[in-house]
Amino acid sequence: MSQNDNFTKNIPVGELGIIALESCSELGQKVNNYIVNWRTKREGDHMNTLHFSGYRKDNYLIDARCSRFGSGEAKGVINESVRGKDLYLLVDVTNYNIKYSLCGHENRMSPDDHYSDLKRIIAAVAGKARRVNVIMPFLYESRQHKRSKRESLDCALALQELTSMGVENILTFDAHDPRVQNAIPLSGFDNVQPSYQFLKALCKSVPDIKLDNKHLMIISPDEGAMGRAVYYANVLGVDVGMFYKRRDYAKVINGRNPIVAHEFLGSSVEGKDVFIIDDMISSGESMLDVAKELKKRKAKRVFAAATFGLFTNGMEEFDRYYKEGIIDKVLTTNVIYQTPELLEREYYVNVDLSKYIALLIDSINHDHSISELLDPSEKIGKLIAKHKKK
Repeated sequence: MSQNDNFTKNIPVGELGIIALESCSELGQKVNNYIVNWRTKREGDHMNTLHFSGYRKDNYLIDARCSRFGSGEAKGVINESVRGKDLYLLVDVTNYNIKYSLCGHENRMSPDDHYSDLKRIIAAVAGKARRVNVIMPFLYESRQHKRSKRESLDCALALQELTSMGVENILTFDAHDPRVQNAIPLSGFDNVQPSYQFLKALCKSVPDIKLDNKHLMIISPDEGAMGRAVYYANVLGVDVGMFYKRRDYAKVINGRNPIVAHEFLGSSVEGKDVFIIDDMISSGESMLDVAKELKKRKAKRVFAAATFGLFTNGMEEFDRYYKEGIIDKVLTTNVIYQTPELLEREYYVNVDLSKYIALLIDSINHDHSISELLDPSEKIGKLIAKHKKK
């Protein structure tokens, strides 16, 4: 969608305001810069009418912060007016790099802390905004989305809590299980898949990759990621394979049942590049095991991609697998915190989603349909044609 077409035909819902919490400050600044640039260049006969008042600005970021007392308690403060604004709150609940003082001790922010700060800022808005939208790339407690025994349903409760506080739309990326939106069936919930951005980054970082059935295969590391892998395989016109995780359900280690073995289902990968796609890399154990199994089956090159690169056990194992030639590239996005050490790895590819988020915000502010943005099949087709031409 062109940035200058049709946008001035629809009146914005309200004057745009972006609140990037501290956890998302860098991403928020990038998003803001894109929107400032686009709106500065837009022309139209009614751009100077009352309906477009405050449309062109040098900065859409609103000064808001959460300050903490020595006891660790906090309060949300907004230092400028938000009355009548269409607000977009950005938060990264996984950002553990932020610290605060707790009774004289240094404490790192947890997902619970970030979620509480989000609620504090929404409470500080106090119903004065025209609309409140939350962009939470990593959906809070999304790994605790279903009940298999007597346990909490944290993600569903969080969604219900946000909507009860007045949030109209929630945007997230690659939710662990998007069916959790059933907890808020009357509210806006969009699960965004950055498929185009991943393929674009892959083509840019590996110029000699061939996107056809003879040279490439899409791999799902488990049954849960199969739908995602099938989409990639369909738009690329290549085969798909899947690994089935055999677990030991008699044990629980670090909150999960340990994996005993990976069983492969699919055609031969011999001599082919393989693209493993998943929603997140947590410890990385599963992704690395899959890469090793593919190399045993004589795969040519292994590219591992995930929307969220948590790397909870560090990068040492990934370094070792890269040196041994088991993995060739690791791709994750910048919607969650990335350590400087991660960005320095020569095998790491940073998939920047700031422009995509800016386009989503710009479209929703105009009440445009985002269906084309959520299904980038046409753009992927053009990308494939352009890559093959090169």
